[in-house]
Amino acid sequence: METTVAQQCRKSYDRIMGAIPWILIALVALYIKFMPVCHSSRIFLAIICVLFFLYSINARYNLLFRSSERFRSCVDLVVLLAYIVAVCWHTGRINSPFVPLICLVLLTAPFARGPGVTRLMSVLAIISCVLLASDGFYSVTRIIEIFLYALTACAGVALAREMEYARRELERLSLTDEVTGLNNMRNFFILSKIQERLARRHKRNFAICMLDADGLKAINDQYGYPAGTELIRQIAEIVKSSVRRTDIYARYGGDEFVIMFNEASKNEMIMTVEKIIARVAATPFYWKDEVLTTTISAGLAEFPSDGDDLKSVMANADTAMYASKRAGRNRLTIYGESASA
Repeated sequence: METTVAQQCRKSYDRIMGAIPWILIALVALYIKFMPVCHSSRIFLAIICVLFFLYSINARYNLLFRSSERFRSCVDLVVLLAYIVAVCWHTGRINSPFVPLICLVLLTAPFARGPGVTRLMSVLAIISCVLLASDGFYSVTRIIEIFLYALTACAGVALAREMEYARRELERLSLTDEVTGLNNMRNFFILSKIQERLARRHKRNFAICMLDADGLKAINDQYGYPAGTELIRQIAEIVKSSVRRTDIYARYGGDEFVIMFNEASKNEMIMTVEKIIARVAATPFYWKDEVLTTTISAGLAEFPSDGDDLKSVMANADTAMYASKRAGRNRLTIYGESASA
């Protein structure tokens, strides 16, 4: 599933590639109209403008064929570079006023999903410059021009690498909890809503477990918030290592966690939750010269018997969890058995 950050990058690229073809076609049309061009070159330029126009229409609206976003981005850039080189070839080659547009390809490539595409386009752009300068390649001026394009290509690759790293970091920060590395609630609801729809369609169960650390306030008061933060991280690691790969888990907020057990009833998950509770109680936490321990209280509820949607099941699991706290903490309460609605 594409994240919001990736969608924004995709929209930015689409805006850029949506405007460039029409501008280039208009520039070539003006050149044909007002500059001296031989008849054969005029016909050739008109034909490639029409072909470029038709490709641009199809690329934007997928009229004739569909492809993956990454493949389409690469093809867009290759076609754009081929169009520029063809225009340059019939308007003066390396002396053509359209040669600087090759830099446009290099500047656009970093938006096309990663440095791999940028490297490919950089190689193709340098090869294109060499071909266009083949009539006077050995002159010092031509060598300098090729070097400048190669330098621009290297800068584009570096920019693409940094953009890809920044995009991944933004995705991580927008989807994960900063303290524990677990899903944040925004991502939890995105993922769990998908599982909720699947459960409705295929008439399957899912169970929700709410977990809350006992006595964290006392630890914060006595040892400070850094100690409480480390304790939350430790509980998060226990939760992460105890559930299945198909389950969805997140930090609900503060010292509270939520787990969605997919395709399982609450009775099937009792042993797993009790294992988490036992591991937290048995695992000491070392803070400076102190050995600290804590326990957690838990509540379990399931869809559809304990609620007809995700939020109602979560609310009932939360009710069961608070019943565990009232009953003495360090225990699991099953909604509908020991907790009332």
